[in-house]
Amino acid sequence: MSSKFIKLGIPEELAKALDEMGWEEPSPIQCAAIPLGINGNDLIAQAQTGTGKTGTFGSIIISNIPAGQQKPSAIVLAPTRELAVQVSEEINKMSAYSGHVCIPIYGGARIEKQVDALEKGCDIVAGTPGRVRDMIEREYLDLSTIQVVVMDESDRMLDMGFIEDIEFIFKACPENRQMLMFSATMPEDIKRLASDYMRKPKEINVSKDEPILDLIDAYYISVGRRNKSWALTRILDIDKPKALIFCQTIKMVDTLEQRLKEYNYKVEALHGDMAQGKRERVMNDFRNDKVDLLIATDVAARGLDVDDINYVVNYDMPEQIDTYVHRIGRTGRAGKRGTAVSFVTSEEEYLVREFELRTGLKIEKRSVPENEEGTKDTIRKVVDYDQISDPFGMCRFRINLGKKDGMGKVKLADHINKTGRIMDAAIGKIELGEEESIVQVHRDFGNRMLMDVPKVRFKGKKIFVKVLED
Repeated sequence: MSSKFIKLGIPEELAKALDEMGWEEPSPIQCAAIPLGINGNDLIAQAQTGTGKTGTFGSIIISNIPAGQQKPSAIVLAPTRELAVQVSEEINKMSAYSGHVCIPIYGGARIEKQVDALEKGCDIVAGTPGRVRDMIEREYLDLSTIQVVVMDESDRMLDMGFIEDIEFIFKACPENRQMLMFSATMPEDIKRLASDYMRKPKEINVSKDEPILDLIDAYYISVGRRNKSWALTRILDIDKPKALIFCQTIKMVDTLEQRLKEYNYKVEALHGDMAQGKRERVMNDFRNDKVDLLIATDVAARGLDVDDINYVVNYDMPEQIDTYVHRIGRTGRAGKRGTAVSFVTSEEEYLVREFELRTGLKIEKRSVPENEEGTKDTIRKVVDYDQISDPFGMCRFRINLGKKDGMGKVKLADHINKTGRIMDAAIGKIELGEEESIVQVHRDFGNRMLMDVPKVRFKGKKIFVKVLED
């Protein structure tokens, strides 16, 4: 029996279910919030992803409402269909011995099936604001018996523009009900909602402790856009992780998925343009290890709860600190260490320093891991002139011509101009050496410098040119 959970005031049947689910001890947010919630207090809880929020409000709901009702006594609002489904699944596991029934309500799926589930009766609804409002307006969902209202990932729901739907739902519930708000951040809109709809709420903040970050090894790799897929496949081939890979756009998710599938990686995509049935299949395949890699957008992966993800890859670096924390919080779960790696272009390196300052997390710079000797890369590295150029667009090249070849700076520039068809204005500073020289050439002419200049011998001497990336 989970005696440590019993001490929080939960019923024995709930403690037994938690014990069978493998929960060993309550998290900080559970210790702080469950006793207050069971006492009937309204709560505003600030805690990061992965700290046990579903277990927190699930325990409060199961402890405070009856089971076996026709109309729901509790409703949980979530920003995405995936999170609504996961909340429902988790609460139903927690209800193994109490008999509570939770059903998910979300858009992008046939409404008839969800209506049938409501008509059979349930104790708890977990839903997205848009579909919940639709069900209320069509008179399929009656919230007149609601005793507990939960907002999960409150900040993200407001970011996604659900404020009108949320307030509509609040007004459809009885005035005398308990309200629980959970959020990673606490913007002014959430404070206003709390002021308008909550009764002397108790405030809990465990986000400063960032317990999830303690189990994450975070680092970044300075790599240009053209070599991200090379760096990614190096990591995948060497570490063979179960990884969640974040891209900024749906187009980039689809492009990367297609490319990795061409090289026979077990990979799937997850984004908002996919049919709900396919999204659910993809998530099941990922949970059941039929897929090793899941490439997703932020919205699609919000609330995604899979404990054995050991790698999060920011293929595209986010610009917001909250997004970064939410992303990397998908690893380092259930007491296991995780790794978070971000691919950062030269223009984005300032974000790393900013995120370090604001999270207190050390984000170490590392190189792309080295292959074993004799092992070929799955994807070949290319020269990324945008990444290696200076603020003026100039790249540095080493050429095996110098003073011993009778070269001066002007003569060397003329040779490069003629053999590489590189305009004078694209040739910058020249550091003339005895046997070799360093020449700056604009990135637009990088390939000509690297490929065309060596095609022409100088007084019978074979020419070698190398780009300097450091």
